[in-house]
Amino acid sequence: MAPKFAPKEPVVLDPPQSTVFSRAELSRFDGVQSPQIYVAIKRTVFDVTKNPKSYGPGGSYAIFAGKDASRGLAKSSLKPEDANEVYADLPANELGVLDDWYSYFSQRYNVMGTVDV
Repeated sequence: MAPKFAPKEPVVLDPPQSTVFSRAELSRFDGVQSPQIYVAIKRTVFDVTKNPKSYGPGGSYAIFAGKDASRGLAKSSLKPEDANEVYADLPANELGVLDDWYSYFSQRYNVMGTVDV
């Protein structure tokens, strides 16, 4: 049985990198200041550059580019105030949604490192 949220087509991922990003460094990977687009979830930084229609400028999830999107993804919210890494205070159902997003990203996008706290 395929893992939950497995891609329809196989995805070959590079070995995870271990770069540590400050929030300021991560913010530069927004598809505007840099051609690369990174989104973090639960402090893990994913390279979503290959999906600019979703995460690039004008994309449906562009609010998360260059940020840790944990809270917004957990809450299924695109509000600017929810585009941040704070999620420990969320209820169990939203934390489950966040875990689902993490699983989805980890099966599709290369890990570039982590966000420093």
